[in-house]
Amino acid sequence: MNMKPLQGFGVSKVVDSDNPNFKPGDFISGITGWEEYSLIRTTELSRKIKPNDIPLSYHVGLLGMPGFTAYAGFYEVCSPKKGESVLVSAASGAVGQLVGQLAKLHGCYVVGSCGSSQKVRNKLGFDEAFNYKEEPDLGAALKRYFPQGIDIYFDNVGGDMLDAALVNMKIHGRIAVCGMVSEKNLSDPQGIRNVYNLITKRIRMQGFLQSDYIHLFPRFLEHVISYYKQGKIVYIEDINEGLESAPSAFVGLFLGENVGKQVICVAHE
Repeated sequence: MNMKPLQGFGVSKVVDSDNPNFKPGDFISGITGWEEYSLIRTTELSRKIKPNDIPLSYHVGLLGMPGFTAYAGFYEVCSPKKGESVLVSAASGAVGQLVGQLAKLHGCYVVGSCGSSQKVRNKLGFDEAFNYKEEPDLGAALKRYFPQGIDIYFDNVGGDMLDAALVNMKIHGRIAVCGMVSEKNLSDPQGIRNVYNLITKRIRMQGFLQSDYIHLFPRFLEHVISYYKQGKIVYIEDINEGLESAPSAFVGLFLGENVGKQVICVAHE
């Protein structure tokens, strides 16, 4: 049997290279294997990391695919306006934590749903946050935090939270569908009951991939690095040591065990 390692986004140090764009000693971010050494043949998604005082791990989170997903999804899909009301689910996760902070910087009222509401309010600066596990009625919870309705819902979970948000959206609200982590069984997906609201409230609901907006990546780096260095945004990571910790950490994502971007440190520089 030809066994291949799992793949994912990572930061690597080049040991040897016959590609003139990548020299030994360079640090790159891109697709790599869950292994200590990888042979990277396709480099279209690999980017050389410019030396700076930002942690290397941030290039798989804040300055990597999750960060760019938040940036493109919020600005390009949600079409935000100052003063609007924004709901973010999985608000302490890799994507959600940045969406909420960008929304605050944009002048929006922001509420996060997650399993650790205290950190979202205190460290990430959301206006409000609630623990969805403690809410017997998600629709009522959203009504409590958004008595006038929701302008923008950045959806990372789908399922019951999406259903509750649909009922609480304002007319001409926007929903960016980024993730469906509640759908643990894709072969038997859960139904959504409240889709009729799309018609009556003229809601725009759009799925997207960050790769749709890759031409904006240089602008994203410039803006987010500037915000980070000015102390206007923070980023929470959940780092596990050693490649052997990767499987259990991965499973933990679906159980809500992580707080922040889940990172595996394979080796220290």
